[in-house]
Amino acid sequence: IFYLSFKDGLAFCALIHRHRPDLLDYSKLTKDDPLGNLNLAFDIAEKHLDIPKMLDAEEINNSIKADEKVVMTYVSSYYHAFSTTRKAEQAASRICKVLSVNQENEQMMAEYERLASDLLEWIRKTKPWLENRATDNTLHGTQAKLGEFRDYCRSQKPPRLSQKAKLETDFNTLQTRLRLSNRPAFTPTEGKLIANIVDAWKGLELAEKGFEDWLLRELRRLERLDHLAKKFQHKCNIHEEWSYGKIDLLTSSDFKRCSLNDLRALSRKHLAFESDLAAHQDRVEQIAAIAQELNVLGYDQIAMVNQRCQQICNEWDQLGDLTHKRRVALTDAERIVERIDSLFLEYAKKASPYVNWLDGAREDLVDMFFIHTLDEIRGLIEAHHQFKATLGEAGAEYKNIIRLVSDARQTCQENGLEFISNPYSNIQPEVNSKATILFFIFLKSQKLR
Repeated sequence: IFYLSFKDGLAFCALIHRHRPDLLDYSKLTKDDPLGNLNLAFDIAEKHLDIPKMLDAEEINNSIKADEKVVMTYVSSYYHAFSTTRKAEQAASRICKVLSVNQENEQMMAEYERLASDLLEWIRKTKPWLENRATDNTLHGTQAKLGEFRDYCRSQKPPRLSQKAKLETDFNTLQTRLRLSNRPAFTPTEGKLIANIVDAWKGLELAEKGFEDWLLRELRRLERLDHLAKKFQHKCNIHEEWSYGKIDLLTSSDFKRCSLNDLRALSRKHLAFESDLAAHQDRVEQIAAIAQELNVLGYDQIAMVNQRCQQICNEWDQLGDLTHKRRVALTDAERIVERIDSLFLEYAKKASPYVNWLDGAREDLVDMFFIHTLDEIRGLIEAHHQFKATLGEAGAEYKNIIRLVSDARQTCQENGLEFISNPYSNIQPEVNSKATILFFIFLKSQKLR
């Protein structure tokens, strides 16, 4: 029976809760309080839904059979009340939905403008960096730039690529929403169209194209430069250590104070040095070749390299000239010293017999003699005359001996050599030996008379 469904009041409360849950809490209601349920429903309906109280709660609760028509009329009042409310709510909902859609569209437009401006500004700042194909010409600086580029590829570009894709998606979505809402199509501000963004992105990728390859080539060039610079430094250090003191040695006049044997030893030593010099020719050529390659590759400290290379080359040319001059000087000195040595040897050969003759003559002239007959005196006088006859030959021999010493001394002076002692003889020429002999001859002649 229809009216029995509303007897406990829960049905009226359920209708109100279904359409206006804000007016009562249906979960707190029970069947055990039908009168309370009815009064609650009737009071809320009258106060909030403008439905007049057509029924009495006690009458419905206590009567065995209520008037079904009255109940149905009252229930229909709920229908009309909720029907009117629903239409208003629907209209309001539609208006709110339209306003919400418009607001969302406006937000999407503003967000598009913001993202487009941000992306284009990032491209504007990044593109010149990618187009700049210059480094500080140092290995450390180029490695740092390569690290920055790889960070750009890993960390900076991917979010911007996602931002570009989002802009394209949001733009298409916004145009679809506007078309469905019968709104005019969205036109971004000048320079922020999708076509502008695509063109800017293509320009970025064009600048990016080949950037890493160029950086890697530059890095390999600088690594090669660093290797060559260290190699140049090492070879220069070795060469300079080897050449230290060589110029002083080659310009030395030590050979002017040497004997023939020492001079020959110096000549052999010089031949060994010439062989060593020829062996170092290859190193000097390598130094020059490395310096040339450093010039071609654009080494940043090329001025210092060129200066050092030029110094080494100049020194090398000087060493070559001095080596040749010393070889000529040693050869000439050896020839001259051989001449002096031959004079010394000839002096030794002549001086020893002459000194022996001189010593013997002195002994004979000062020697005491005992005679007993006139014939003995005559014999001594004859022998004395024969001795005096040999004085001319002895004088000539003495002059030859003195001339040998004089020639040796003059040869040394003319060639700038130091006059050394005779290695073959310790005999010194006596300038007054002839006068001494003559004096002794005079004394002996007096005695013989």
